[in-house]
Amino acid sequence: MRGRSLPDPLGWFSPTYDVTGKVVLVTGAGQGIGRELARVLSARGARLALVDIDAVAAERAARELGDTAHGIGADVADRAQMRAAVATVIDRFGRLDVVVANAGVTPVPATVRTMDPADFDRVVAINLTGVFNTVQPALDHIVRRRGHVVVVSSCAAFAPGMGGSPYMLTKAAVEQLGRALRVELAAHGASAGVAYFGIVDTAMTHDMLDADDLGRDLDNLLPWPLDVRISAADAARTIADGIARRAPRTIAPRGWEPYALLRGAINVVLDSKLAADSRVHELVRAIESRG
Repeated sequence: MRGRSLPDPLGWFSPTYDVTGKVVLVTGAGQGIGRELARVLSARGARLALVDIDAVAAERAARELGDTAHGIGADVADRAQMRAAVATVIDRFGRLDVVVANAGVTPVPATVRTMDPADFDRVVAINLTGVFNTVQPALDHIVRRRGHVVVVSSCAAFAPGMGGSPYMLTKAAVEQLGRALRVELAAHGASAGVAYFGIVDTAMTHDMLDADDLGRDLDNLLPWPLDVRISAADAARTIADGIARRAPRTIAPRGWEPYALLRGAINVVLDSKLAADSRVHELVRAIESRG
């Protein structure tokens, strides 16, 4: 319809965003997706602030990229440390354009009945509160630069959570935080997006799904194509390409897209099926027996 401005609720027609010369803060940048993302963005001309709880790993990753990157040791679960990290970025680079809240952990496999409450608190502190601690002190700078925020959720946000509910619930909460940020930042000409991943082949995944028979049994519950794994480099390129589009959401691998779109109906059926599945009952009992 010529001459009319069409509504764009999903951000499909958002302008492109060139990271050349921009300053990007990435958490969890000492390894895995964060480290690969730093490499991709550096190759595209960005300057990087690499934050990790392991200061040595953050500094090592920064050295690989040269003078355009700076490593910072900080715990995302510590609000004061993340405020200080953002202040360090401003002192060093004079600006902050993009934030990627990527740091996350998985819980020890356990049911809600048998889990250690301290492990629940640890996962929430890093995966959810840590995202807030990363993003909130940076928002004035993001608004000033009309920049972009990415919060890393997971396809686990809309999958059943038995045996690992702290991870699923934190990722669902991060999704909602990202949606709120997108609407709030749009009022200032800035943007935000949520990144969703299925199984990414990282050290965290190996520790959770590949270390023993129980992890492999959990992995085997996923049917094709949901069980397809992608590399950390694939995930990093997905985030970087999403930043370039100011994408409101990115998802990889693509096999998860139908589930994401139809989850309201699928989950009603799936929860009922899993609750009646004897294989799942055996797996729950096996998880609980480890406690």
